[in-house]
Amino acid sequence: MTDYLAPIAMQTAGERIAERIVTAIALGEFVPDQRLPTERELSAMLEVSRTTVREALQRLQAAGYVTTRRGRAGGTFVATSRGPEADEMIRRTLVPAWQGLTTILDFRSLIEQTIARAAAQRRDETDVAAIRKAVADYARARDRDASHLADHALHLAIARATHNERLVELSASIRREVSLGFDAEPYSPQVRQRATEQHPTLANAVIAGDADRAAGLAAEHFSLTEDMLRELHARIRVRTGG
Repeated sequence: MTDYLAPIAMQTAGERIAERIVTAIALGEFVPDQRLPTERELSAMLEVSRTTVREALQRLQAAGYVTTRRGRAGGTFVATSRGPEADEMIRRTLVPAWQGLTTILDFRSLIEQTIARAAAQRRDETDVAAIRKAVADYARARDRDASHLADHALHLAIARATHNERLVELSASIRREVSLGFDAEPYSPQVRQRATEQHPTLANAVIAGDADRAAGLAAEHFSLTEDMLRELHARIRVRTGG
């Protein structure tokens, strides 16, 4: 009986944010030796206080997930390797949230199909120029950050081609939710390769005004994030015996 009445250990906000950052690192939203956003930026992204962010970063530094460097080029950087308890931290973030994530991923697929269809029907010459530039920028990108910027620019250009600000805002909101609040798509060399192949075909369908093809290609393209999340979810469940 005493076991059932034992106090329940409640997580602090800092612990929850630390787990989300570790999960983001595992998804490739942040990569080894990358400087994390500042405390102020993380606070705004995650809609928590700077005190909570500071606690999370201190926990991550103590566990060896991040390092701090001083000076003009200093900041908090992702460590080149993570500790053995990382899987458990990711499990505590990803597994309980999985049902909600699958729902939002399905919602995203439906919304992005609607956006691509409307963009193909409503695009003008200004939209076409922005879409073509973003596709070219992604193809020329030589690192993760440049790829993220070009990817964001492409999908923003397609959303804006709907000429409906509510759809633009909704697309951005879903992006933040899927990325655990960090506003960055999961990334890996494999994801980049697939995106490099899919971006031109999606863009061409929108530019050509082929609404049905654009919608179908959008559904296929946005499954990249879902595939990566599913793989991580399955891997962590196996590793942690869940």
